[in-house]
Amino acid sequence: MTHDPTGSTSTDRRSFLQAGAVAAAAVSVGHAAEAQEPDRGKPEAADKALGIPRRPLGKTGIDVTMLNAGTGRGAGIQRILRYAYSQGIRCFDTSQRYQSEGDFKQWFQAEPAVRKEVFVVTKDLPRTPAEIMPMLDQRLAAMGTDYVDLFFVHSFGDNHSLDDAIAYVKSKEFKEAVAAVKKAGKSKLVGISTHHRNRAQILQAAAEGGIVDAIMVQYSPWLDKDAPLNKALDACHKAGIGLISMKQLAGHFLGTGQKRNMLDEVKEKVPMLAEKNLTPFQALLHAIWTDERIASSCVSMTNTDQIRINSDAARRFAPLKAADLKSLRDADLAHGPMLCADCDGRCSHAAGTTAALGDLTRFLTYHEHHGLRSHARECYDALPAEARDWQGADLEAARAACPSKLDFARLLPEVDRRLS
Repeated sequence: MTHDPTGSTSTDRRSFLQAGAVAAAAVSVGHAAEAQEPDRGKPEAADKALGIPRRPLGKTGIDVTMLNAGTGRGAGIQRILRYAYSQGIRCFDTSQRYQSEGDFKQWFQAEPAVRKEVFVVTKDLPRTPAEIMPMLDQRLAAMGTDYVDLFFVHSFGDNHSLDDAIAYVKSKEFKEAVAAVKKAGKSKLVGISTHHRNRAQILQAAAEGGIVDAIMVQYSPWLDKDAPLNKALDACHKAGIGLISMKQLAGHFLGTGQKRNMLDEVKEKVPMLAEKNLTPFQALLHAIWTDERIASSCVSMTNTDQIRINSDAARRFAPLKAADLKSLRDADLAHGPMLCADCDGRCSHAAGTTAALGDLTRFLTYHEHHGLRSHARECYDALPAEARDWQGADLEAARAACPSKLDFARLLPEVDRRLS
């Protein structure tokens, strides 16, 4: 999916045809389920009956459900995991930081057959390739499994200089560490996850390095065709790297201090929602999945209603038309989102400040929309003082430069009030 620099949306015909094929496959699965009553006792039969589409994860040879259940942060999510599974989701995401690994362990111990039916992703923070194996061993022990399907080097770039991050994904040491993990059977795939402001350069390096199997990346469906991140995604897709989107829903249609019901306003501005019986959030997922490069979207779902609604969106996916994409984008930007999924630091540069404006609003999103209040404050506190100090910045210039037109004058005082 591409966009011209003026902001009008133009969608590649090849993207629509391939995405349409995925949707058609999902419909055919659903019809097959109606034709005969499935054996509800068999997980694979239930999966087919529910009909959540799958997509190839790059050139790994593995297909994943296009909806990935992000477990968020916190223990005691047994009901969430099992309900997501019952809805046909077969891709699950956790990490050392999320505190949910023990719930996977209990689940796998209670239902051993489930482990073979799900694609499990976990993450940790190895600063060097030599730390990957021991950290993965810790994750496996915490989850009570002999292997995971995909291991991510988490928050890639946040703990390195840009030059070091680029060298990491191309290094002989990284290649050897990945090979060792696979040979030991401890992870089928290895990749990186990143929301770093220089992630376009990191993704380009990963595509050139030829080592990374998959990347989870902060993503927006409104990327301009010539944006560095869009070109980097193209390079990764061409190289066969599987792409999983994240940070795509929080902060949209949920601004702070709004008097009107913003969801109702969005529905008024985007007639397609009523025509397709979609919520704005479901339509955002459809916008993401219209991009053929995205294999799966990792969505943090903390209750059964969210799982039910998002699973329904996946089952009813059909690629959006260019006009509908533009209407949805315009409605999103008009109401004042809290998170810029295309942030590359241009807002801070335009504002003449060393404050990390995009990171600050991202942490506010963690606090307000993900419910990760302690984590948000930890992230905020980890920033150097100059990265937190936005006083004196030209916030209108920052807003004009921001791809998502974040209202920094409204949001940053909220950051100080809630996180400092």
